[in-house]
Amino acid sequence: MWWQAHLSEFVTLFLVINPFAALPVFMALTSSFDRLQQRKVALIAVIVALALLVFFVLGGNVLLRQIGIAIRAFQIAGGIVLFMVALDMVSGRTSVTPNGAPHADLALAVYPLAFPVIAGPGSFITVILLTDDDRFNISGQLATIGVIALVLAIVFLVLLAAGPISRALGNLGVSVIGRVMGLLLAALAVGMVLTAIGQWLNLPPL
Repeated sequence: MWWQAHLSEFVTLFLVINPFAALPVFMALTSSFDRLQQRKVALIAVIVALALLVFFVLGGNVLLRQIGIAIRAFQIAGGIVLFMVALDMVSGRTSVTPNGAPHADLALAVYPLAFPVIAGPGSFITVILLTDDDRFNISGQLATIGVIALVLAIVFLVLLAAGPISRALGNLGVSVIGRVMGLLLAALAVGMVLTAIGQWLNLPPL
């Protein structure tokens, strides 16, 4: 049935995007920001992530085919970018003071929060695969975009909870969590790269 198919899409995207995975990264990035700036960063990040995912829904498959990029190559490249973000988290280089540079909050919202943390290679590949049968079905694509918007709305609500959590944990707690989550993020990035290589070489799963 129609609703069952899109419920399956919602569950898949929810698990791939994982709204709670962005929370420690957001806390580490915005620990020195006030509440209003944190809300601004969260809103911009979600909007940019939505725009990126909508782009891949509408033209991602065609784009990759036209320029000759294989899905596995795209996955490896995304894993490398995610690994670079993880290294910054582990080393504690993700926290930026709001007055350190003009539009620092906007820059952080776009990279690394919107991409690759919220909308990363895994979610790009997922929406391409989910809409592969709907390349010429506008209603199907619009339904998938609606599902993406719902998942990202949940991401936004989760990010809004970062302020109270940061105040409860304190600067030291946020720093420790940020470094631990950076290590986990690095492992996830390495796993993405090794999975793509393993599929290419027909190796057994890790």
